[in-house]
Amino acid sequence: MRHLIDILDLAPAEIDGLIDLTDDIIAQPEAYRHGADSCILATLFFEPSTRTRLSFESAMLSLGGATLGFAEATSSSAAKGESVADTIRVVACYADLIALRHPKEGAPAVAAQVSDVPVINAGDGGHNHPTQTLTDLVTIHREKGRLTDLTVGLCGDLQFGRTVHSLIGAMSRYPGVKFVLVSPPELRLPDYLLRKLDAAQVAYTESANLDDVIGGLDVLYMTRVQRERFFNEADYLRLKDSYILTADKLAAAKADLSILHPLPRVSEIDRGVDDDPRAAYFRQVRNGRFVRMALILKLLEAG
Repeated sequence: MRHLIDILDLAPAEIDGLIDLTDDIIAQPEAYRHGADSCILATLFFEPSTRTRLSFESAMLSLGGATLGFAEATSSSAAKGESVADTIRVVACYADLIALRHPKEGAPAVAAQVSDVPVINAGDGGHNHPTQTLTDLVTIHREKGRLTDLTVGLCGDLQFGRTVHSLIGAMSRYPGVKFVLVSPPELRLPDYLLRKLDAAQVAYTESANLDDVIGGLDVLYMTRVQRERFFNEADYLRLKDSYILTADKLAAAKADLSILHPLPRVSEIDRGVDDDPRAAYFRQVRNGRFVRMALILKLLEAG
């Protein structure tokens, strides 16, 4: 049985295969309309979500399957004290695969150890978000035509941003990729990830000023400062507007820059940027549905 807990569970060749399958689904969706007939996806979301939960459900419905689940912990037996492991054992009796989001890092790994059906990590705390990373990779590939030889700027909350952590892990395995890490000192990339970059001899620079580096970027990945990860409201309020991307700031950027954002956004991308052809974040959302269709097909096949 195959699970997806960490983006590094997938070899680069497997990622490339998922990208190819996603492209084919986008090109001819009708060919996949019955790809998961009679199959059930359980979406177990112990933490709020719009895009991830709905894109999983949309993906499964688009494949001819069905969905069940819950959108918050209070509507599950977790409110009564049931463990994640027991919840998974129960739900695996009702579904053919499970997408799990949980605020505790490592919860999907625990789920995979006890599940009789494939488990997909739909985000665990500030740790990992592999299906968002697949969405990001598909988007970059469709926008730039490659995943190699790119300068990727990551801006905002790099300390708690699980999407950033997953994307760095995935793209570090492609040759010629350089990261530009833009954040206030309090939200810089965790030391353990910097050590991994150093060990893998992946090029990166750090900056506190987006204006100083935007002109050299091929991809700009903006992130929100995540209020829910802060223990101190004053710290959040002080840091939440550290970076705001505006149309004026894009004057110094490359004409073919691709701007991504995992969403939701708060104030870090001004609405005036939305109509710029370089703004790829709503195309990124659309890609998320199709890449999850591809992943569901592969996991059902492996299961």
